[in-house]
Amino acid sequence: MFGKLSLEAVPYHEPIIMGAIGFIILGGLAMAAALTYFRKWGYLWKEWLTSVDHKRLGVMYIIVAMVMLLRGFADAVMMRSQQAIANGANEGYLPPHHYDQIFTAHGVIMIFFMAMPFMIGLMNIVVPLQIGARDVAFPFLNSLSFWLFFAGVVLVNLSLGLGEFAKTGWLAYPPLSGIKYSPGVGVDYYIWALQISGIGTLLTGVNFFVTILKMRAPGMSLMKMPIFTWTILVTAVLIMAAFPILTATLGLLTLDRYLEMHFFTNDLGGNMMMYVNLIWAWGHPEVYILILPAFGIFSEVTATFCSKRLFGYTSMVYATAAIGFLSFIVWLHHFFTMGAGGNVNAFFGIATMVISIPTGVKIFNWLFTMYQGRVRFTTPILWTLGFLVTFSIGGMTGVLLAVPGADFVLHNSLFLIAHFHNVIIGGVVFGYLAGFTYWFPKAFGFTLNERLGKCAFWCWLVGFYFAFMPLYVLGFMGMTRRLNHYDNPEWQAYLIVAAIGAGIIALGIGFQLLQIVVSVMQRHKNRDVTGDPWGARTLEWSMSSPPPFYNFAHTPVVKERDAFWDMKENKDAYHTPQGYQKIHMPKNTAAGLTISAFSLVIGFALIWHIWWLAIVGTVGCLISVIVRMFNDDIDYYVPAEEVERIESEHLKNIANQA
Repeated sequence: MFGKLSLEAVPYHEPIIMGAIGFIILGGLAMAAALTYFRKWGYLWKEWLTSVDHKRLGVMYIIVAMVMLLRGFADAVMMRSQQAIANGANEGYLPPHHYDQIFTAHGVIMIFFMAMPFMIGLMNIVVPLQIGARDVAFPFLNSLSFWLFFAGVVLVNLSLGLGEFAKTGWLAYPPLSGIKYSPGVGVDYYIWALQISGIGTLLTGVNFFVTILKMRAPGMSLMKMPIFTWTILVTAVLIMAAFPILTATLGLLTLDRYLEMHFFTNDLGGNMMMYVNLIWAWGHPEVYILILPAFGIFSEVTATFCSKRLFGYTSMVYATAAIGFLSFIVWLHHFFTMGAGGNVNAFFGIATMVISIPTGVKIFNWLFTMYQGRVRFTTPILWTLGFLVTFSIGGMTGVLLAVPGADFVLHNSLFLIAHFHNVIIGGVVFGYLAGFTYWFPKAFGFTLNERLGKCAFWCWLVGFYFAFMPLYVLGFMGMTRRLNHYDNPEWQAYLIVAAIGAGIIALGIGFQLLQIVVSVMQRHKNRDVTGDPWGARTLEWSMSSPPPFYNFAHTPVVKERDAFWDMKENKDAYHTPQGYQKIHMPKNTAAGLTISAFSLVIGFALIWHIWWLAIVGTVGCLISVIVRMFNDDIDYYVPAEEVERIESEHLKNIANQA
């Protein structure tokens, strides 16, 4: 009746895992008790869990991303501490099978369940406000996307205490991920968590593609869009083109595991290299799906805190589009060593070097924007400056790895790990944290504590160099990745330094959490109802902070590329609108949560081969979709009197603050 599920699936014999499970359970019970004590369950359900407001969905994405950052970083700390001590006779504290699960979970969580939701959260909060839209094109689809992603998060965390996670590496290469070498449920957790959350990501890409193309304010042509919106548009195109490849690839792997087909085995005509090509045909565009929005954030931050127009706007747009196109023709540089031949390797090596050119264009544009500008060294600009140095180093090591001959020496070594983290932490993470600080007052109405933010930045920056520069050296010394034990005493000193670096980064994360707590406690002192704490240039800053649920009482008319800067220069940015009208808005709905809950049931049932439960989940999912299809009561109108009341309160707050 319960398929492969039994009490033996609970890892009672693993004290580290059971301790983590206990911590999660206690945290959940404490949160539930607090919500019950303060009687917030009803508020949470009506205002957040069933919301289709893009701003609240963006906040929920970022909250989950922050939680998963803690989970993924805990894995990183365990790996670094294990490698720091596991030399010679000392085998460390992590057995090989547990260590393999940890490095797989670390990669999966940090890419799929930390970086992706952080990016989607920022784009949810900002893009509709930047283009003058009341919401995204498909608000219900936005809610469904979030809850599908959340179902994937639940599955990944269930694997911690019920069964196991994959021991294959974050891309699950066959034959290791096949049923012969991974007969347990770990790879199945991997497949269904990524499939369910990946569908949500694909829907998000479609949603924002339509939103940006069809819902811009009057006068906002494509070449008047903010750079962040441009990067999100190209990112949406990449998502729509790349994520179906991931879905199909994991679908074929599922057929191999469940129905004994042979797409990716050497038996009966299969080919495991086909999987490697397909997964990287998705995987390398995925890198740019993550980094392009960060580039957009740096563009907004640099222009704001240098009090200048962004240098080379047109070249930025074309560079973004070029990166999007070229990202699909560089995937084979991930496996130069696998026998594709000299001509093929040469093509992909040259393509990899070419894609560095538009990236370099962007870096020079940011530097020229700063040149002769009045640079204010706020936390967002510090993240930007740290990025410029760190990402440039990562880019140079990437160009080195683009040379097939050099890659033959360095492939699968810690040099590669250092390079990857150099661009992902120095580019993606620094960018998202800059955006988080920059747009926080827009989302919540008060600014973050600057001193603690700067402490977090310096810990991240210094910790990064301590953690990953030694890995470049170890790569040249011949240390391969994914080792939980080694016998070369010369490596240990470098690994101890790397572990110290991870500890310094942990301090940075601690400062960020403290920054949020202190800022919330001091929110009345740091309140920003005017909506423009930075002297920003783009349209979203013309709104009150936080914006009302309907965004704009009157749809703005855009005349210049820097719309809000133009408003401030040519007229009173906070003039009283005339002639309020009722506003058409979507209603909150639980349909997205319900459909995703049944999707979670389907995924869990298929992982454990509980076929009757899979049928129940499928039927429930179909019924939920059908009920939603025939629900005509899906929107409403905000009365003009209500709009006028909210706007008058906002203007009164501004006057009181002044």
